[in-house]
Amino acid sequence: MRYAVVIEKANGNYSAYVPDLPGCVASGDTVAAVENEIREAIRFHIDGLQADGIVVPQPTTIAEYVET
Repeated sequence: MRYAVVIEKANGNYSAYVPDLPGCVASGDTVAAVENEIREAIRFHIDGLQADGIVVPQPTTIAEYVET
């Protein structure tokens, strides 16, 4: 599955979240670090849902850049 991830610059680091997986978040010192952390967080989140017998949400969020 392919989930949209939002990465935001914070005070001194970066944070990331997955709109289709509420509660799935990560942070890191760099964009590359937070990308690695969110990948691991997604796997962990999905494993936890499956272990609890909860249906894993399908990705539905679409991300796009818009020129102005």
